[in-house]
Amino acid sequence: MSKKVLRALACLVLVTALALWVATGANRGWTKTTVPVKKTDEVTGITVDDYQKRFVPGVDFLGAALVGAGILAGASFLFRNKQTQTSTWKEQPNRT
Repeated sequence: MSKKVLRALACLVLVTALALWVATGANRGWTKTTVPVKKTDEVTGITVDDYQKRFVPGVDFLGAALVGAGILAGASFLFRNKQTQTSTWKEQPNRT
């Protein structure tokens, strides 16, 4: 992998996580896997919370995405730039 690929991947991870977080409601609390839904009993009229399984990412999800993107971006600094060598020597033909 090269520098550009790692940095592009880091950007993609961050933007995707942010878009998912916003699309699912921008929950500013912790990530939830179940969400309470209020239901009213038709006979008694009592309102109760019924839990539905649903993934709602929170700020910890954003934090994990930020750390992952930071690791990818930081790993890109481990690669060196390719340096082209310019030679002042002229190649001499082989004289044998």
